[in-house]
Amino acid sequence: MTKTDKWTIFFFLLFFTILLGISLLLMYHAKFITNMFAYHFEKQCLWILIGIILGIIFYFIPAKFLFRFSFLFYLLNLLLLLLVLIVGKNVNGAKAWIQVGNWQFQPSELMKISYSLFLAQFCSNRSFYTLKDEFKFIFKVLLIFFFPAILVFLEPDTGAIIFFLLITIVLLWNTKISKKWFFIFLFIIGLILGLFFYCYFFQRDLLVKMLGTSFFYRVERVLSLGSGLQIENATTALGSAPLYRFNLLETGIYIPEAPTDFIFALSSNVFGLCGPLAILICYFGLDLVFLHFYKLEKRKTQKLFFLAFLTIFFFSQFENIGMNLGLLPIIGIPLPYLSYGGSFMIILFIFLGILFQQKKSFTKKSKTFHIDYR
Repeated sequence: MTKTDKWTIFFFLLFFTILLGISLLLMYHAKFITNMFAYHFEKQCLWILIGIILGIIFYFIPAKFLFRFSFLFYLLNLLLLLLVLIVGKNVNGAKAWIQVGNWQFQPSELMKISYSLFLAQFCSNRSFYTLKDEFKFIFKVLLIFFFPAILVFLEPDTGAIIFFLLITIVLLWNTKISKKWFFIFLFIIGLILGLFFYCYFFQRDLLVKMLGTSFFYRVERVLSLGSGLQIENATTALGSAPLYRFNLLETGIYIPEAPTDFIFALSSNVFGLCGPLAILICYFGLDLVFLHFYKLEKRKTQKLFFLAFLTIFFFSQFENIGMNLGLLPIIGIPLPYLSYGGSFMIILFIFLGILFQQKKSFTKKSKTFHIDYR
């Protein structure tokens, strides 16, 4: 292992530990906001512990095994998404959780791993000789996308659909297909969005009949950029915060979804502006570390899987922080390794376990150990 790799791992552990530490402090603070968050600290500790254990387990499962059976994992996850629509627990108008005793989890979060594994396997090492070959390949990829997207749409879970779509676009971009397909894709998306906004502004009754009242309400909430109690209180908390404070036991400005979607703003209630600044520094450091690890990866399938993780990790930061600042719509995307939530936290640890598998092979010629990041 080179000196650069040692420093990279050191900074990864440093920024990662700080983020988890901030998360736990904010979960402890949340119990003083409302009784609804009374056990968030204990549960977050449990999610992190389970995440670490599962991350270690997946660290020792060969990546070849996971990719070989990725189609099976994908199919099983589709069955879970179908099951949640039948017996799932309804929370805030969304039927997205499966209850098992006192435990509940989101199959849509687990699908982020299954989908990334299967799509990375499917897209790797593809060769195309004609436009017909490319069209067939893109059609199959769209089928892989539409099955989970439709099931998640019915829950509804807008954030998960966006992740599936972004992963699909990013992985397709890194295959050998002609880039003109993306211009065609953008044109089709533009037409669909144009038709949607026409109906939204001029044919609302028709749109409500097509989408249903619940989903239409969610669309309205997304499009009401910068308005509403949550975003107004979040921006007030950030705008009125001093440079530094440590109010772990005081409530501060009330934000209803503080431990989840608005934990970035919540950090200013507890730490002042030093809280959001520390979070931004940690994410910037982790972004650089993950990009370094990504560049080390040479194998196509693992590289595409790493891209899927980077898509989730980068977009979560961009959307959530933009949402907290009132610059982007509220679509319920948490901050990775920081926001409260078992399913999202655990799958992110599993991602790390798969990505950071290391295979040490002794090279007799150089008499040194070679680190091969899977």
